[in-house]
Amino acid sequence: MSGLQFDIAHLLAGGLVLISLLMLYQDRLTALINVFAAQAITLSLSVAWQAFIQHAPHLYITAAIALVFKAMVIPIALHQIIKRLGVHREIDQVVGVGPTMLAGVGLVALSLAVMLRVTEASDRLGREDLAFALSVVLLGLLMMVTRRNAVGLVIGFMSLENGLVLAATGAKGMPLVVEISVAFSVLIAFIVIGIFLFRIRERFETVDVTALDRFRGERQ
Repeated sequence: MSGLQFDIAHLLAGGLVLISLLMLYQDRLTALINVFAAQAITLSLSVAWQAFIQHAPHLYITAAIALVFKAMVIPIALHQIIKRLGVHREIDQVVGVGPTMLAGVGLVALSLAVMLRVTEASDRLGREDLAFALSVVLLGLLMMVTRRNAVGLVIGFMSLENGLVLAATGAKGMPLVVEISVAFSVLIAFIVIGIFLFRIRERFETVDVTALDRFRGERQ
Protein backbone atom coordinates (compact mmCIF):
# COMPACT_ATOMS: atom_id res chain seq x y z
CA MET A 1 0.00 0.00 0.00
CA SER A 2 1.39 3.39 -0.97
CA GLY A 3 1.66 6.30 1.41
CA LEU A 4 -1.07 8.21 -0.45
CA GLN A 5 -3.51 5.31 -0.20
CA PHE A 6 -2.89 5.08 3.54
CA ASP A 7 -3.26 8.84 4.01
CA ILE A 8 -6.63 8.94 2.21
CA ALA A 9 -7.95 5.96 4.21
CA HIS A 10 -6.68 7.60 7.40
CA LEU A 11 -8.31 10.92 6.46
CA LEU A 12 -11.72 9.35 5.76
CA ALA A 13 -11.73 7.26 8.94
CA GLY A 14 -10.63 10.25 11.00
CA GLY A 15 -13.34 12.31 9.32
CA LEU A 16 -15.94 9.93 10.72
CA VAL A 17 -14.66 10.59 14.24
CA LEU A 18 -14.70 14.35 13.67
CA ILE A 19 -18.27 14.25 12.35
CA SER A 20 -19.31 12.14 15.35
CA LEU A 21 -17.99 14.92 17.60
CA LEU A 22 -19.92 17.46 15.52
CA MET A 23 -23.07 15.41 16.10
CA LEU A 24 -22.54 15.73 19.85
CA TYR A 25 -22.30 19.50 19.42
CA GLN A 26 -25.63 19.89 17.58
CA ASP A 27 -28.59 21.16 19.59
CA ARG A 28 -31.28 21.13 16.89
CA LEU A 29 -32.84 18.07 15.30
CA THR A 30 -32.64 19.26 11.69
CA ALA A 31 -28.94 20.07 12.03
CA LEU A 32 -28.30 16.74 13.75
CA ILE A 33 -29.95 14.82 10.91
CA ASN A 34 -27.95 16.74 8.32
CA VAL A 35 -24.68 16.00 10.11
CA PHE A 36 -25.65 12.32 10.31
CA ALA A 37 -26.17 12.34 6.54
CA ALA A 38 -22.68 13.80 6.15
CA GLN A 39 -21.33 11.02 8.36
CA ALA A 40 -23.04 8.43 6.17
CA ILE A 41 -21.53 9.97 3.03
CA THR A 42 -18.07 9.89 4.63
CA LEU A 43 -18.63 6.25 5.64
CA SER A 44 -19.60 5.42 2.07
CA LEU A 45 -16.44 7.06 0.72
CA SER A 46 -14.31 5.28 3.33
CA VAL A 47 -15.76 1.87 2.50
CA ALA A 48 -15.40 2.49 -1.24
CA TRP A 49 -11.76 3.45 -0.74
CA GLN A 50 -11.20 0.30 1.32
CA ALA A 51 -12.74 -1.69 -1.53
CA PHE A 52 -10.23 -0.12 -3.91
CA ILE A 53 -7.07 -0.62 -1.84
CA GLN A 54 -8.08 -4.12 -0.64
CA HIS A 55 -9.20 -5.21 -4.13
CA ALA A 56 -12.52 -6.30 -2.58
CA PRO A 57 -15.32 -5.49 -5.07
CA HIS A 58 -18.06 -6.65 -2.69
CA LEU A 59 -17.29 -3.67 -0.44
CA TYR A 60 -18.55 -1.36 -3.19
CA ILE A 61 -22.01 -2.80 -2.50
CA THR A 62 -21.62 -1.93 1.18
CA ALA A 63 -20.60 1.60 0.19
CA ALA A 64 -23.64 1.90 -2.09
CA ILE A 65 -25.97 0.67 0.66
CA ALA A 66 -24.55 3.25 3.08
CA LEU A 67 -24.91 6.03 0.50
CA VAL A 68 -28.47 5.21 -0.57
CA PHE A 69 -30.07 4.22 2.73
CA LYS A 70 -28.08 6.07 5.39
CA ALA A 71 -27.18 9.24 3.49
CA MET A 72 -30.46 9.70 1.61
CA VAL A 73 -33.42 7.47 2.52
CA ILE A 74 -33.13 7.55 6.32
CA PRO A 75 -32.31 11.31 6.68
CA ILE A 76 -35.20 12.24 4.35
CA ALA A 77 -37.52 9.97 6.34
CA LEU A 78 -36.33 11.50 9.63
CA HIS A 79 -36.97 15.01 8.32
CA GLN A 80 -40.50 13.93 7.39
CA ILE A 81 -41.02 12.35 10.81
CA ILE A 82 -39.99 15.45 12.77
CA LYS A 83 -42.11 17.57 10.44
CA ARG A 84 -45.18 15.45 11.13
CA LEU A 85 -44.40 15.30 14.85
CA GLY A 86 -43.78 19.04 14.99
CA VAL A 87 -40.54 18.75 16.93
CA HIS A 88 -38.37 21.41 15.27
CA ARG A 89 -37.22 22.70 18.64
CA GLU A 90 -33.84 22.31 20.34
CA ILE A 91 -32.77 18.89 21.57
CA ASP A 92 -33.07 18.35 25.32
CA GLN A 93 -29.79 17.08 26.77
CA VAL A 94 -28.98 15.42 30.07
CA VAL A 95 -25.79 17.51 30.41
CA GLY A 96 -24.55 20.60 28.62
CA VAL A 97 -22.69 20.68 25.32
CA GLY A 98 -19.36 21.55 26.96
CA PRO A 99 -19.14 18.55 29.32
CA THR A 100 -20.47 16.29 26.56
CA MET A 101 -17.75 17.40 24.14
CA LEU A 102 -15.08 16.93 26.80
CA ALA A 103 -16.38 13.43 27.48
CA GLY A 104 -16.36 12.74 23.74
CA VAL A 105 -12.73 13.83 23.38
CA GLY A 106 -11.85 11.65 26.36
CA LEU A 107 -13.53 8.64 24.76
CA VAL A 108 -11.61 9.20 21.52
CA ALA A 109 -8.32 9.34 23.44
CA LEU A 110 -9.27 6.20 25.37
CA SER A 111 -10.15 4.37 22.15
CA LEU A 112 -6.84 5.25 20.53
CA ALA A 113 -4.82 4.30 23.61
CA VAL A 114 -6.56 0.95 24.12
CA MET A 115 -7.01 -0.22 20.54
CA LEU A 116 -3.53 0.70 19.31
CA ARG A 117 -2.05 -1.23 22.22
CA VAL A 118 -4.10 -4.42 21.81
CA THR A 119 -3.67 -4.57 18.02
CA GLU A 120 0.12 -4.21 17.86
CA ALA A 121 0.39 -7.36 15.74
CA SER A 122 -2.03 -6.06 13.08
CA ASP A 123 -1.11 -4.02 10.03
CA ARG A 124 -0.88 -0.25 10.47
CA LEU A 125 -4.04 0.64 8.56
CA GLY A 126 -6.15 -2.01 10.28
CA ARG A 127 -4.98 -0.86 13.73
CA GLU A 128 -5.87 2.77 13.14
CA ASP A 129 -9.20 1.98 11.46
CA LEU A 130 -10.20 -0.17 14.43
CA ALA A 131 -9.20 2.62 16.82
CA PHE A 132 -11.26 5.17 14.87
CA ALA A 133 -14.16 2.71 14.64
CA LEU A 134 -14.19 2.18 18.40
CA SER A 135 -14.22 5.97 18.83
CA VAL A 136 -17.29 6.27 16.58
CA VAL A 137 -19.05 3.47 18.48
CA LEU A 138 -18.37 5.06 21.88
CA LEU A 139 -19.42 8.50 20.66
CA GLY A 140 -22.67 6.98 19.37
CA LEU A 141 -23.27 5.46 22.80
CA LEU A 142 -22.49 8.81 24.42
CA MET A 143 -25.06 10.49 22.19
CA MET A 144 -27.67 7.94 23.22
CA VAL A 145 -26.89 8.55 26.90
CA THR A 146 -26.93 12.35 26.75
CA ARG A 147 -30.01 12.87 24.54
CA ARG A 148 -33.52 12.92 25.95
CA ASN A 149 -35.26 13.23 22.59
CA ALA A 150 -36.17 9.87 21.03
CA VAL A 151 -35.10 11.03 17.55
CA GLY A 152 -31.64 11.81 18.93
CA LEU A 153 -31.48 8.30 20.40
CA VAL A 154 -32.29 6.83 16.97
CA ILE A 155 -29.50 8.83 15.32
CA GLY A 156 -27.07 7.81 18.06
CA PHE A 157 -27.91 4.16 17.44
CA MET A 158 -27.34 4.48 13.70
CA SER A 159 -24.07 6.37 14.26
CA LEU A 160 -22.93 3.52 16.48
CA GLU A 161 -23.71 1.06 13.68
CA ASN A 162 -21.64 3.17 11.29
CA GLY A 163 -18.67 2.59 13.58
CA LEU A 164 -19.24 -1.16 13.42
CA VAL A 165 -19.26 -1.04 9.62
CA LEU A 166 -16.00 0.93 9.62
CA ALA A 167 -14.43 -1.67 11.92
CA ALA A 168 -15.55 -4.56 9.73
CA THR A 169 -14.30 -3.03 6.49
CA GLY A 170 -10.99 -1.91 8.00
CA ALA A 171 -10.40 -5.45 9.25
CA LYS A 172 -10.46 -6.79 5.68
CA GLY A 173 -14.21 -6.70 5.31
CA MET A 174 -17.13 -8.98 6.11
CA PRO A 175 -18.83 -11.58 3.92
CA LEU A 176 -21.27 -9.81 1.58
CA VAL A 177 -24.30 -11.66 2.93
CA VAL A 178 -23.50 -10.39 6.43
CA GLU A 179 -23.19 -6.80 5.22
CA ILE A 180 -26.52 -6.92 3.41
CA SER A 181 -28.20 -8.57 6.40
CA VAL A 182 -26.88 -5.90 8.75
CA ALA A 183 -28.00 -3.10 6.40
CA PHE A 184 -31.53 -4.39 6.10
CA SER A 185 -31.70 -5.15 9.83
CA VAL A 186 -30.88 -1.49 10.49
CA LEU A 187 -33.53 -0.41 7.97
CA ILE A 188 -36.17 -2.62 9.59
CA ALA A 189 -35.14 -1.34 13.04
CA PHE A 190 -35.51 2.22 11.74
CA ILE A 191 -39.05 1.48 10.50
CA VAL A 192 -39.99 -0.03 13.86
CA ILE A 193 -38.46 2.92 15.71
CA GLY A 194 -40.37 5.33 13.45
CA ILE A 195 -43.63 3.65 14.42
CA PHE A 196 -42.52 3.76 18.06
CA LEU A 197 -41.91 7.51 17.82
CA PHE A 198 -45.41 8.14 16.51
CA ARG A 199 -46.87 6.01 19.31
CA ILE A 200 -44.90 8.00 21.92
CA ARG A 201 -46.13 11.25 20.39
CA GLU A 202 -49.71 10.00 20.30
CA ARG A 203 -49.68 8.77 23.89
CA PHE A 204 -47.59 11.42 25.67
CA GLU A 205 -47.83 14.38 23.23
CA THR A 206 -44.01 14.57 23.26
CA VAL A 207 -41.01 12.58 22.11
CA ASP A 208 -39.01 13.36 25.26
CA VAL A 209 -38.15 9.95 26.73
CA THR A 210 -38.37 11.31 30.29
CA ALA A 211 -42.14 11.16 29.80
CA LEU A 212 -41.79 7.38 30.01
CA ASP A 213 -40.22 7.71 33.46
CA ARG A 214 -43.12 9.84 34.64
CA PHE A 215 -45.57 7.31 33.27
CA ARG A 216 -43.86 4.55 35.26
CA GLY A 217 -44.06 6.71 38.36
CA GLU A 218 -40.31 7.20 38.67
CA ARG A 219 -40.73 10.97 38.59
CA GLN A 220 -43.50 12.89 40.21
